[in-house]
Amino acid sequence: MTDTDTIESLKGKLIVSCQALEDEPLYDPYIMAKMALAAKEGGASAIRANSVQQIQAIKKEVDLPIIGIIKRDFPDSDVYITPTLEEITALIDCGVDIIAMDFTNRTRPHGVELPHFIQEIKKRYPKQLIMADISTFEEGVMAEELGADLVSTTLSGYTPYSRQSDDPDLELIQSLKKVLMIPIVAEGRIYSPETAAQAIQLGAHAVVVGGAITRPREITKRFVAALVDSR
Repeated sequence: MTDTDTIESLKGKLIVSCQALEDEPLYDPYIMAKMALAAKEGGASAIRANSVQQIQAIKKEVDLPIIGIIKRDFPDSDVYITPTLEEITALIDCGVDIIAMDFTNRTRPHGVELPHFIQEIKKRYPKQLIMADISTFEEGVMAEELGADLVSTTLSGYTPYSRQSDDPDLELIQSLKKVLMIPIVAEGRIYSPETAAQAIQLGAHAVVVGGAITRPREITKRFVAALVDSR
């Protein structure tokens, strides 16, 4: 499958994020692989996954395109989604189809500026598809200018200067659709099939859903909170 085919295969489709962090009960590559298999059997077109171990386990279980990330914290930066070349190289070695990374305006680890970072990635790995996780309209425009292949609304609401809401940022999708040539992926706080469909209708190329499908602890919390509010 070519890069163009990979992107086109996602059009109008659901991408399921199968991730678990170390403090979560489902933090285990085997469990994430089975989550990915369940997602595939349910009709998912691709999997978004975190960490080398979990990606390797998922690739053994399903043959869907993988959008890979590595989350890593640095003391000098709030950027944590695939923040340095070390994580990029690890994902390349995993053979992921698309690498997603932070494209926000925040200071990167070690003071590296985003344009220089992207330039280095393009020089080393010119054929690698890159998905830009952004939080604002301006970052989406910048992502296309820097050579991203797709842009995702992943970080809207997760930077202090972006729109803060408990709902998905559908307005951001609409605004980006008017100016970008690259595909837009809707991601973040999409909790219902109806909202996912709405995102596609507003111009999203594909939709990523994670917390509403693969994170039972968070799903349970939302049900509990709703019952508390109803009293």
